[in-house]
Amino acid sequence: MVKLSAELIEQAAQYTNPVRDRELDLRGYKIPVLENLGATLDQFDTIDFSDNEIRKLDGFPLLKRLKTLLMNNNRICRIGENLEQSLPSLTELVLTNNNIQELGDLDPLASVKTLTLLSLLRNPVTNKKHYRLYVINKIPQIRVLDFQKVKLKERQEAEKMFKGKRGAQLAKDIAKRPKTFTPGVAAQVEKRRTGPSQAEVEAIKNAIANASSLAEVERLKGMLQAGQIPGRDLTQEPSCCVVTVNYQCPLIALHVQCFKTVLHFHTVRII
Repeated sequence: MVKLSAELIEQAAQYTNPVRDRELDLRGYKIPVLENLGATLDQFDTIDFSDNEIRKLDGFPLLKRLKTLLMNNNRICRIGENLEQSLPSLTELVLTNNNIQELGDLDPLASVKTLTLLSLLRNPVTNKKHYRLYVINKIPQIRVLDFQKVKLKERQEAEKMFKGKRGAQLAKDIAKRPKTFTPGVAAQVEKRRTGPSQAEVEAIKNAIANASSLAEVERLKGMLQAGQIPGRDLTQEPSCCVVTVNYQCPLIALHVQCFKTVLHFHTVRII
């Protein structure tokens, strides 16, 4: 991957494209993050970011001149908020072949009042029910969606479908925007005690320490493998425990370790 640096921007191809717009060609560099775009000095009408590794559409400085963004063949799954503040003239956004999943992920585009052409072809979101009508309702000024002209009939259907309180609730229900994990905020889940009590640990230690023969140790091994703790009611759920005990006798020194895996069974290793 290549960092989008000021040096890369200065060295990239710049030309007048067939529609007579000044274009900056940054395609195919495997750029992962949009940054340092102030180095463009707002001199371009179009920037081509096709065939990179970009995951989020954000990171733009104020670029008053920029009208067209070509973002096809990236990994975009999120669209940043307040794009209209950074890109006040944005009219065409091509997001073909990215990874936008939910209709709610498109909501940030609703505030981009200048947007008239949008392509989301080959994104999972296009398979969602009411996809096209949802986008038309959210971005009413859109003229071309997925390179198909928005028809008057579609506008009327979208207005009817999402009109009033019931329509607003429908839009909310089908958006299903996933919750975003916030680092440092712990999930509020009920804590469940999975480990043995101190008394149970002591019972295991005493049972092993008091074993007088290898046969007795083997019997304890079988109990622990079955999830049974010496002296505990067998109807209780097996606990998660790690116990280390040194067994001393004139002939052997045994190191017994009991532990439980996530599959809820025990193993004893004798060294």
